[in-house]
Order: sequence, then C-alpha cells, then structure tokens
Amino acid sequence: MATTHTYPTLTIPTTLLLLLLHYHLLPHTTSLSLVHATHEGAVQGEARVEGADDVGSGRRKELVPAMFAFGDSLIDNGNNNNLPSFAKANYYPYGVDFAAGPTGRFSNGYTIVDEIANLLGLPLIPPYSEAAGDDQLHGVNYASAAAGILDITGRNFVGRIPFNEQIKNLETTLDRITNDLGADAAADAIGRCIFFVGMGSNDYLNNYLMPNYDTRSRYNGEQFAELLVQQFARQLTSLYNLGARKLVVSGVGSMGCIPSMLARDPHSRCSPDVDRQLILPFNSKVRSTVNALNVDLPHAKLIYVDIYAMFTDILTSPASYGFSVTDRACCGIGQNAGEITCLPFQTPCANRDEYVFWDAFHPTAAVNIILAKQAFYGSPNVVFPINILQLANLELDPKP
Repeated sequence: MATTHTYPTLTIPTTLLLLLLHYHLLPHTTSLSLVHATHEGAVQGEARVEGADDVGSGRRKELVPAMFAFGDSLIDNGNNNNLPSFAKANYYPYGVDFAAGPTGRFSNGYTIVDEIANLLGLPLIPPYSEAAGDDQLHGVNYASAAAGILDITGRNFVGRIPFNEQIKNLETTLDRITNDLGADAAADAIGRCIFFVGMGSNDYLNNYLMPNYDTRSRYNGEQFAELLVQQFARQLTSLYNLGARKLVVSGVGSMGCIPSMLARDPHSRCSPDVDRQLILPFNSKVRSTVNALNVDLPHAKLIYVDIYAMFTDILTSPASYGFSVTDRACCGIGQNAGEITCLPFQTPCANRDEYVFWDAFHPTAAVNIILAKQAFYGSPNVVFPINILQLANLELDPKP
C-alpha cells in the first residue's frame, strides 16, 4: 500500500472544458542541415553564439547538423494543433510575442528549444506534424502537449503523442533521411546531431496528481519515480539504438509554486511536498540514469540539465534576473491567474518580461531564454557533466 501524502488534487475545470471543447477538439489553421532551411522569426530571443562566425546575412555558424526534440507542452511547437485534444495553444494570446503569432507553442514567445536552436546556429526546427522534405534538414520537434513517459499519462486531454510514439515518429524521419543520404552518411550525420529530451512533468501533473488515476494509491513518490525512470532509461536507449549519440536530458522543474498549485491553496501558498516527495526523487534518479548510460552506451554522451535548480534560483532571486512577478500568471483566470489557464483572445499582462509565469503551468519566453542560455553555457552545477556548447563541439565516433 502506498503511503498517503497531502498533495493537492488537480482537476480540469468544467468551465474550461466547456469553453474550449469546440475550439480544441477540431483542427485549426493558424525546417537536419543535413543541407539547409529557412529561419522562422521571433520577436525576442535573438541571442548570438559566442565565438561563432557569421555566415551569410544574419546567419551564424551551425555547430551541429540538426537538433531533434522530444517532450511535452514546454517544448511542443504545434504537433497537437490538428489532434482532437484539449491541450492546444494555437490561438491568441499564445504567441503574442512570436513573429509568426500563435503556432501551438505554450508561451508568449520562444520555448527553451527555440533558443537552444538559435544558440546552435540552427533555424527554428519544425513540428513533426508539418515537417516534410527539406523542412526536416535542420531537425524535427516531436514534442506533444499532455504527453508523458507513460502512455496513459494525459488521457484527460484526449489526443496527445506519448514519448514512445514520438520515438516511432523519429524512426519515420530517419528512414526518410537514410533513403536520401544512404545508411553510412545518415549514421554519421545523425551521430553529430543534438537530441533534446524533456519529459516527466505530465506524469505528475496529468497522471499521479489527478483524481481519476489510481497511480497515487498504488505507488508512493519514490516508487513512482522508480517506475518512470526505468521506462525513461529504456526510451533513451531506444534513441541511442536509432543513432543518437549526443543527448541532452532535462530534469523536471519545480512545480510546487506554479500558479496552478498556488490557486489550490486558500492563502496562495506553495505546495513544497510536490517538489520534495515527487519531483526531487525523480530528478535524482534521472541524473543517476544519465551517469549509468554514459558508462553503458559506447561512443555516446548524455548530459543532464538541472532545470529544477535553475528555476528555483529564479523564484528565489527574481530581481537578479529582471523579474518582479512570481506568484501569478500573465494570462489566466481566478486566484493567482491559475485556476483556469489562458483562454482564447484573453488579454494578457502588458509587462510580460517581468513575469516568471506565462500561464497556469508554463514560464514566459523570458524565462525560457534564460534557461536555454544556462543549459548552453552553464557550469556543472546546472548542466552536468558538460554543457550543450561543449557537447556540440565534442567529437564522438557515431558507431557503437
């Protein structure tokens, strides 16, 4: 019998489901260089790569051929748009600060993967749902809002693409690349690409903490973390077996003080047990798994990005990062603007760069850019054992 803890019970408000039912369940319309692609624009996040040479007009030296990204709504850039899903962000005010407007990103602008692509000298990579032909030459984003490590995670939102299915979609992409380049050339190119994986948040928010799942009655926090990480290790190994050699594995950020959690306490207090008894055990096991896979997988290098440490520091010392609002969302309804997340055509806050949270669950683009830069240039206290820039420059034999 699992130990009982007083975690907050999360729900999907009925009013939100009614308001978004028609909009979200119907489709709406709104590029590896293993050769070349076109750069999508964004209003913010145009950081330069230190030490990289400019090539052409406004372009930076590409540090890797391509990047492939896997994850959930923190990374999704449109894969859910045409799914019968409640988990969509292809409507205003999402994308209010993104040059292309609402694209399916759960942000006012850049996601962390967008900024990492920028720092690598790559164009913004397209969602798998839209990638075709040369669009895939700088990589593909397979992330899906509400997705988890476990296939059952996120079913309250109906349509989503779990990590296992994202890996199958990668296989399809790699088959196309292999057909175009040949097996040896494709293996060499894929081995030099960055694979970014950020999974696990929904396995807690939209599984373990949901009242209609029996997970909490079957596992305590430590047991559930072990279940997740065993599956996660198998999935990371699957990426390796498909040719991935440079893997960036992101831990889960702090959840105890997100607006959705604050809104569930009458006094808007954080829920420290969520972090202490759920998130930290998971992150600790993921980091240990990264260490183990670095030993077990020949000619590969995995790095662990401590998003929890980065995000906690922002919440602890917001002013040092330029933020003044940490306890409410820029766009949302109710207590802490976290009871109902950002609705279609709702007016967001005007001073978005001063907010840590964009909506009830997701950070602002300003935070995403900070997290990306720390992961890219950071020291081993936040990205271990080396950072993304060092990983990109690392010479590895792609063959096992």
